[in-house]
Amino acid sequence: MVLLAAAVCSKNGRALISRQFVEMTRSRIEGLLAAFPKLMNTGKQHTFVETESVRYVYQPLEKMYMVLITTKNSNILEDLETLRLFSRVIPEYCRVIDEADIQEHAFELIFAFDEVVALGYRESVNLAQIRTFTEMDSHEEKVFNAVRETQVQDAKMKMRQRAKEIKQKQRDTMRGGRMGGSAMGYGSSNASRMGEVITQSIAPEPTKPKSVPSRSSGKAMKLGAKSKDVDQFVDKLISEGENVRSTGSLKSKKMDIAKTSVPAALTESVHIRIEEKLNITAGRDGGLQQMIMQAMCWLRIADDQYGCIFIKVDNNDDKGCQFQTHPKVDKKAFLSSGIIGLKDPDKPFPLKQDVGILKWGLKTMDESLMPLAINCWPNDNGEGGCDVNIEYELQLEELELIDVCISIPVPSGVGAPNIADLDGDFKHDSRKNILEWTLPVIDASNNTGSMEFSIAGSPDDFFPINVSFHSTKKSFTDIQITGVEMAQGRSPVKYSSESALLVEKYEIV
Repeated sequence: MVLLAAAVCSKNGRALISRQFVEMTRSRIEGLLAAFPKLMNTGKQHTFVETESVRYVYQPLEKMYMVLITTKNSNILEDLETLRLFSRVIPEYCRVIDEADIQEHAFELIFAFDEVVALGYRESVNLAQIRTFTEMDSHEEKVFNAVRETQVQDAKMKMRQRAKEIKQKQRDTMRGGRMGGSAMGYGSSNASRMGEVITQSIAPEPTKPKSVPSRSSGKAMKLGAKSKDVDQFVDKLISEGENVRSTGSLKSKKMDIAKTSVPAALTESVHIRIEEKLNITAGRDGGLQQMIMQAMCWLRIADDQYGCIFIKVDNNDDKGCQFQTHPKVDKKAFLSSGIIGLKDPDKPFPLKQDVGILKWGLKTMDESLMPLAINCWPNDNGEGGCDVNIEYELQLEELELIDVCISIPVPSGVGAPNIADLDGDFKHDSRKNILEWTLPVIDASNNTGSMEFSIAGSPDDFFPINVSFHSTKKSFTDIQITGVEMAQGRSPVKYSSESALLVEKYEIV
């Protein structure tokens, strides 16, 4: 099969959007599309028409046509199957199939067309995969944004609390100062008297008139400028023995704010990160088709004095993983005593960059190693609809899964599903035709749960099911960092560590 171009055109052959998959000039594709309606006027209403050089495979879309232009020796059955997939893609992005809506979503449609055909040949994809590829949804980005937002909120809260402490300290200092004034409390009159006392202690400039009021300089306030009265007031307090933090150091304030925004795990000069990624495909009737786990241990050293170190690793793996050390790491020391260090202990690790020091992986067909088992039962109710029962089971109860989302495809154009029973929350996305079953946490306390709903459709409409989650409490293979020591002298080194279990693909097909 060689597909030359895919286009959406009006009844008179005017191209609304067109995507060429081989080298073609604009005049060539416009000429082919302009000739298409003339061939339709012969009275032969088939799904395809041919000329001496090309074949048009088409399907009506209300007031326009979805047209594929192929070579004459391409397989017509494959052409028709590809045409049906193209016709199903358009309603995914255009709610009202007219010229204005097609042109408004032109780029989205072209990107989707590129996922169906590459260099003239059909790709093995379905509608759900096209949606996933075009959206480029990243679970890792969601986790990063959520962590980042939490850090920003914490930093703002600490800033507000610190600002309240500074204001309270200033009030207490001004109440207890030895500058005279009424003991009835602090008010605007007391503040004015204090300003006058401080101003009198400093020789006035001869150029300033004496009639200028002390409470107003007569000048507009200038943002970002230093106030001399504030500086004089602070100097006066310091001369009397008070410990006052400078309010003019804007740079130091920014540094403090930046420090509160940095994750706690990255504050140490030696930081170790363990990252595990799962790739799982299971069958809808049970059985694990493929499970691949790939993991990497990263080391980052920010201070050159900790370049020559040994890392102690506690390997509690009982799942049969294959381990591999970096070529410059002493493999014998790791296998015999669980210590990761360079073969030459006098040479330091690279500074200020993530260095992979250990990796391991697992490829298995053992269903018991799946962290989360999903069982989906769609039953035809005999009335043109389905009753769907879906349940989950946490098989590795030592794990704590965060932000679990089970995405179930549902038929389009039939309305929202009727939820009968539910553990957790749900969201129906009518545009993407997906029912999302979400649970914030799955652990040993809620290791099983179920959802039941009804909707019009057939059992095949509810697959493939996609699952996403992450875990930071414990690693999948239970690899733990127990300590870091200097290579010379074996003195302990303060370090920080983190581990993350992520999902690259978790699909029930």
